[in-house]
Amino acid sequence: MKKIIHVLTVASCVFAGSTMAQDPTLEDYLAIAAENNPELQAQYKAFEAALEKIPQVTGLPDPTLSFGYFISPVETRVGPQRARFSLNQMFPWFGTLKASGDVAALKAEAQYQAFLDQKNQLFYRVSASYYPLYELNQWLTLERENAEIMESYKTIATTKFENAEGTLVDVLRVDLMLKDATTTIEILEEKRQPLESTFNTLLNQSASTPIEIPDTLIISAEAQEISQDSLFRENPVLEELDLKIKASEAQGILAEKQGLPKIGIGLDYVMVGQREDLAPGMSIQDDGQDALMPMVSLSLPLYRGKYRAAKKEAQLMQQGYSLQKEGIINDLITNFEVTTFELSQQSQLIALYQEQIGQTRQVLNLLLTAYSNSGKEFEEVLRVQQQLLTYQKMKATALMKYHIALAKLNYLTAKNY
Repeated sequence: MKKIIHVLTVASCVFAGSTMAQDPTLEDYLAIAAENNPELQAQYKAFEAALEKIPQVTGLPDPTLSFGYFISPVETRVGPQRARFSLNQMFPWFGTLKASGDVAALKAEAQYQAFLDQKNQLFYRVSASYYPLYELNQWLTLERENAEIMESYKTIATTKFENAEGTLVDVLRVDLMLKDATTTIEILEEKRQPLESTFNTLLNQSASTPIEIPDTLIISAEAQEISQDSLFRENPVLEELDLKIKASEAQGILAEKQGLPKIGIGLDYVMVGQREDLAPGMSIQDDGQDALMPMVSLSLPLYRGKYRAAKKEAQLMQQGYSLQKEGIINDLITNFEVTTFELSQQSQLIALYQEQIGQTRQVLNLLLTAYSNSGKEFEEVLRVQQQLLTYQKMKATALMKYHIALAKLNYLTAKNY
């Protein structure tokens, strides 16, 4: 019961309100999701419902009160029996109620672990919907900057053409690229609504609610230090299965207890009338005295098949949960390896793209200088400018994929946010 109280204390913290910062961060959005998401709240209600099972199974069965009236009174020495009241209370065998409570408590704790896993899944889904918005913002910024650069290139190319230092082809070529940039910006703007709608739905708030996204994302040094052993520390999925295995063991003990006799304690009260067949002046001892009779009863569990089947069921469930745990451990290890590779890959790509961006800018500056002097190689200037844009966009995408992989790794290792 102490563990259940601790579970309730921890669970209450999940839905505790948080003070929203002026510029909300991802952690703030996770707190909103934990508080508002209907699927998570439904899982918590299932946990609360499981808690209510404990007092149901640990309580005694209701006592029985019966009343009987003798249509033809039964004559006894002390008078005719008129009516009878019977009160009876059955008691399960010693330890049966405790065993029932243990099963219900373990199942409730397992339900809480399912709730924690649901919370971790929600946090991963929120993160996986958050970082594409960063990529979108970065691409929009880059495309707008590219459009401004194309405008400046068009002005330069037009001036060169008017001064007979360039060709009309250069002007037309940059005009085409400018139109491409404008169309790309329009498409990216249209992409924002479904992304924001998906994110806000997870938070159970209006689809049009504005979302604050940071301008920069950093690489976490701690991610490289996460070991495979962390998969098995306080993982709610594994904890849930461990608790279900323990509950199955307790269920087997309960089945044995339920196969033992039940003891009943009761009391009979018989209403007795006075004798009417006595001669005048005669009397007998206890004439018309009501009768009180304590009783003890014992159930006889003769039909053993159902108890053996209940015990076998508990053993099979225990084996099933053990096999599920083995399969989940294998999945966790596989997903961990794939995710750590993804994390390492994106980290290397980010470093590569950053280096290529720096070198491409140097090449672009040299080409611009040469074009300003000679009016030639303008096509190469445009090609390198587009290559620079591509590297910048690829870096933004790699940063998005890196942080989504990191969020998945946090889910796999059940990291507390």
